[in-house]
Amino acid sequence: MRGVGLQLPRATIGVSRWRRFRAAIDWPLIISILAICTIGLLNLYSATRDPRHHGKFDKQVEWMIIGIGVFVVATVVDYKAMVRVAWVGFAGVVCALILVKLFGHSTQGSNRWFGFGSFRFQPSEVAKPVIIIVLARIFQDSETGGYSHKDVLLKMAAILIPIGLIAAQPDLGTSVIVGLIALTVGFLAMPSIWPMVYVTVGGLLAIPFLWETMHDYQKNRILAFLDPSADPKGNGYHTLQSIFAVGSGRIWGEGYMTGTQKEYGYLPEHWTDFPYSVYAEEWGFAGSVFLLAIFGFLLVWILNVALSARDRVGAVICTGVAAMTFWHVVVNVAMVLGIAPVVGVTLPFVSYGGSSLLTFFFAMGLVANVSLRKHGY
Repeated sequence: MRGVGLQLPRATIGVSRWRRFRAAIDWPLIISILAICTIGLLNLYSATRDPRHHGKFDKQVEWMIIGIGVFVVATVVDYKAMVRVAWVGFAGVVCALILVKLFGHSTQGSNRWFGFGSFRFQPSEVAKPVIIIVLARIFQDSETGGYSHKDVLLKMAAILIPIGLIAAQPDLGTSVIVGLIALTVGFLAMPSIWPMVYVTVGGLLAIPFLWETMHDYQKNRILAFLDPSADPKGNGYHTLQSIFAVGSGRIWGEGYMTGTQKEYGYLPEHWTDFPYSVYAEEWGFAGSVFLLAIFGFLLVWILNVALSARDRVGAVICTGVAAMTFWHVVVNVAMVLGIAPVVGVTLPFVSYGGSSLLTFFFAMGLVANVSLRKHGY
């Protein structure tokens, strides 16, 4: 006698698949991002109440809505497909960096943006996640092709091309961040750390030569960082006003939308480079630690996704995104506190700016992508 198979209704199968998909969504990652975005919007609203900055808040909300779409796309498209075309994306970024240097919108002597009416696009921001994907491709190839450490380093040396082009814009902060991302991934992904130690030592020995190639204003910023009080109304002004703003917040802060340094216009660029100063002044040490704690959780969670990834490619991508986020937060906060030069590095999801915001949404989408694929999607 033949057995009779029991077939579930299609509706039941659909509900089951939806429940599995919903369970596979990385909610801790999404909630952490939304929490930082909410704080960022509240902070920006307070920082741009001045009529001279009218419209920045609305523009940032628009960028965030677009960023959510970018996040979804980066989550849904299989990261392995992105890795397969990594070198094509790399070539595109290099071309864009060359074109922006030649034909880009010039601001204060720097050619960093393509300008299309009110829309501005910064290729150096896109370079960060593209380079992370390229690093994943390099380590994937080394795993399948049996490359030596020397072969891997030679392929990683290609990253010096966009770093050099970004530095030539000039954009010292972004070029340093890209270099730190590559070094961090190299130290964590290479089977032996010694090749990366040699690269790091070589980079440190090259600093005197790099110093000679810097623009005068870049040198002045570094010298002002060493002693901001030597030029309090010039190159040291940004750093000193930022330190005053953070210090005036004390333990509990002066209160939301009541920061005096920001309110009276003493703190420059407080919506882009120094939003953390505004936040620290209004919410104090307690609020500052709370925001850093959310960033800390986000970083730990990304590394947790890296450790549980189903393959090495996904682990390298997550490591790269964690490195990018970590160095942005560290350099920006250090810049605000006067323990790093002012180099124009944004605070993720908090600083005003579409290019940076979309870049981080895309990068976090890559992490969500890796997290989703480990559940079999």
